[in-house]
Amino acid sequence: MSIVSIKDNSGKPKYKQIIASIEEAIVGGTLKKGDKLPSLNSIKIKHKVSRDTVFTAFNELKNRGIIQSVAGKGFYVASEDVMVTQKIFLLFDELNSFKEDLYNSFLANLGDHIQVDIFFHHFNSSIFSKLIYDNIGDYSYFVIMPANLENTHQVIDKLPSDKVFILDQTHDDLSNYPAVYQNFEKDMYSGLTDALKFIANYQKIILLFDQYKQPEGLSKGFKMFCGENKIEYEIVDSLESRKPIAGEIYIIPDDRSLIQIIKKIKQEGLVLANEIGIISYNDTLLKEIVEGGITTISTDFNAMGKRLAEMILNNENLKIENPNRLIIRRSI
Repeated sequence: MSIVSIKDNSGKPKYKQIIASIEEAIVGGTLKKGDKLPSLNSIKIKHKVSRDTVFTAFNELKNRGIIQSVAGKGFYVASEDVMVTQKIFLLFDELNSFKEDLYNSFLANLGDHIQVDIFFHHFNSSIFSKLIYDNIGDYSYFVIMPANLENTHQVIDKLPSDKVFILDQTHDDLSNYPAVYQNFEKDMYSGLTDALKFIANYQKIILLFDQYKQPEGLSKGFKMFCGENKIEYEIVDSLESRKPIAGEIYIIPDDRSLIQIIKKIKQEGLVLANEIGIISYNDTLLKEIVEGGITTISTDFNAMGKRLAEMILNNENLKIENPNRLIIRRSI
């Protein structure tokens, strides 16, 4: 029995008839996961269509994750879920609580029948490159969080430009891609400016900044704020050997370091928001509760996930700066 059926007078494009034939064969049980499909050339010859027509059909099925290609062997059924209309490659730098909010919002706003596969590069350029190279041609869209890795455009440019979306942090060499991003320099500067009346109660402000993980814009916005307001400041890359003292206020970008500085403050017998202050970056449920509430400078990760989903669904080629705000709590 022939897998593919094509009618010249159906009014439906021939590549779509090939797709429908394969989907029907999977739904009807003629094809199962792992089964090999007829070759491109055999379909071309039998049905008198161009090789490009067959390839277009196979490529769409591949992007949806329904079939996969094996080098030198052909195409095989990879999934029996023919309801999947799109398959999205999502590359994060790392997973933490606020990015989990982003991810969940993204999924919730995509709707049914769209599959999202999530990967992590952990700020490693080699892993970043390998994950992208290994998945070229296998997805409908690629959503990429480049973080502060250098020369990511050299890898991303290998992907179809109309299938790429940049997330969270963008670079000058990625300016031709649609993006939902944070303006870290502006957001840090604006957040600290809005908190100036509280910061003025302290003698020195300290930014914890890991140049390998944190966006450069954070330190730029921080320095701009301190310079304009003539505030004594320090930038440190670790809290390990630091002993907090009265009169300091700390800007902490990650949850692990937040717990670390709170522990050190308690060890020194200091009173938070009285003798010493904390402002954290990126809001989470934890920060609403711990120590009566931690002040944060944060983007809206739920809004980021929702807007990204809308851009993909509507195929929008836009650059969207995600909103950011200061949330005052008891830590300052």
